[in-house]
Amino acid sequence: MIHLHVTAVDLSRVRFAVSPLWETIASLRTLGAARPGRQLHRAWCDRMRDRVDGRVDESDHELLTTLVRPAGYIPDFLVPSPRRRSIPFEEALDQVAAADPEVVAKELAHLAGHRITQQGPGRSQRRALLQSLVDLPDAGIGRVTEALDAYHRVAIAPDWPRIEALLHDDIAYRLERMADGGVDRMMLDLHPSVTFADETLRILKYYEGHADLGGRGLLLVPCAFAWPDVIVLTAQPNVPTVSYSPRGVGRLWEEHPASADRALADVLGRTRAALLTQLDLPMSTTQAATQLALSAPTLSVHLQALRAAGLLSSRRDGRQVLYARTDLGDRLLAGTSGPDL
Repeated sequence: MIHLHVTAVDLSRVRFAVSPLWETIASLRTLGAARPGRQLHRAWCDRMRDRVDGRVDESDHELLTTLVRPAGYIPDFLVPSPRRRSIPFEEALDQVAAADPEVVAKELAHLAGHRITQQGPGRSQRRALLQSLVDLPDAGIGRVTEALDAYHRVAIAPDWPRIEALLHDDIAYRLERMADGGVDRMMLDLHPSVTFADETLRILKYYEGHADLGGRGLLLVPCAFAWPDVIVLTAQPNVPTVSYSPRGVGRLWEEHPASADRALADVLGRTRAALLTQLDLPMSTTQAATQLALSAPTLSVHLQALRAAGLLSSRRDGRQVLYARTDLGDRLLAGTSGPDL
């Protein structure tokens, strides 16, 4: 059990962020383990077999699966605290590249000797690979960032608009909970392994630990691939950071028709019908445009038309506006294949 002791100042500095790098790291654990998270992401795992073959170098794959094992310790330098609420992958990777080689070497040495992390066959080969990184002047940071970049392009980037939409949808829900009932209510259903009471955030883990946040604040990062784990960072230079699983993660990989129902397309037009089909999760104009391969200005016209008809709702989230299907839009879409339309 980890105990994070918070102050009133920490509670006043609670914030949220999403990170494509965290999803990239957590997805490696999902791929490598027969665990509940793998079942949750089975559709993605099945697609990954076709994506990875021939597109991710074997040595890169060996390196990444040595760094991120099915259970246990993940080196902190791989999951730096996101600097902003929404951080591009390239910027997050720059944080990894800027890590102190001495710190990285210590974390790699700890990983090599970790009792839980090093369970399973191939222990000696993994330890040898980790030692080869430690022996490099930069502790292997350059090689690690190159491998992460290549893997991310194949594994996460194609699905990032949909993942990001789910994460931002969850953050909006958490902020509404906090507005209604404060931090206590917001954290009430954060994660089955996380509880908050008596100014202490308790996180069920395989080891015992205590940390005083000391006014540094608390960063909460929804991470779709982390389930059922919780990633915790407390050491400097990170902001104290805790991951959690976003609401609705079970619907992330639900299959959607490649094209909208023909009857619906005849009424709304093909683009607007396809857009209505995609927006089961809130998305910005940019995200939806990426999904449908259209320019943002063109798509904006269609979004406004569907919103005016009551089929979409919109809400501001920072600098962007998120659109999602309304109940009316859900009923219309569901009814296209039913006998009572």
